[in-house]
Amino acid sequence: MISRYESSPREVERMNTAELRENFLVESLFVTDQINLTYTHYDRLVLGGAKPVNSSLKLGTYDALKSEYFLERREIGIINVAGAGKVVADGETYEVEKLSCVYLGKGTKEVIFSSDDAQNPACFFLLSSPAHHTFENKIFTKEDASPVTLGAPETSNHRTIYKYIHNDGIMSCQLVMGLTVLKTGSIWNTMPPHVHDRRSEVYCYFDVPENQGMMHFMGKPDETRHMWVQNHQAIISPPWSIHAGGGSANYSFIWGMAGENKDFTDMDFVNLNLLR
Repeated sequence: MISRYESSPREVERMNTAELRENFLVESLFVTDQINLTYTHYDRLVLGGAKPVNSSLKLGTYDALKSEYFLERREIGIINVAGAGKVVADGETYEVEKLSCVYLGKGTKEVIFSSDDAQNPACFFLLSSPAHHTFENKIFTKEDASPVTLGAPETSNHRTIYKYIHNDGIMSCQLVMGLTVLKTGSIWNTMPPHVHDRRSEVYCYFDVPENQGMMHFMGKPDETRHMWVQNHQAIISPPWSIHAGGGSANYSFIWGMAGENKDFTDMDFVNLNLLR
């Protein structure tokens, strides 16, 4: 597990491309038979990926957490973006198809990941936040998430949103998590862009077609910056930063948040005419 520290808006205004990517882009999420994690000091989120291929993978603890086990003082959301797999939590097995989500609450001691087929392994995206209360371990399929279709082909943002961990879905302490699938011909994941000044956000881009890419926009509304993102890469989005993205083809992405509240609609939209 590596650590990423916070950057102020003034620092980000002066960053070059390499510095932006070093601070806000996680390039290697899914590595065969590894769990790769990044600890960000934005709301003390931990994000990463587990890709069990030849053997199962056990989620251990890390020196930076100063805990006996990973979820001693944390909760975690797990979304599978590839082949079918299993998550075993304290002896209970969850069958996790692509786009299914597992939530594990504070106090879950043992977490093991495995794939059903090594030729088509699971890729589990992990997002964890501190927790002060224990909620029930639970699994949702994409059908359980009450999908909602938004946007329109005319504005190139026709998309389906699946909300998993939120006030009207899987209950959590402070974690909010779901995913968005763009329709063919649409490229914008949100437009106009918005800011969550009361919580941080993380994005994991997946199902980006081969030889295609994603342009992620961030920064203060009057000092925007951008990064090119590839398939199976993640972005850390500070609370003060806008976030929006456009792809060279349609794609999907996981979004996850933690901070001051769990209100999905708590966002401050930015007038497109004010962006710089």
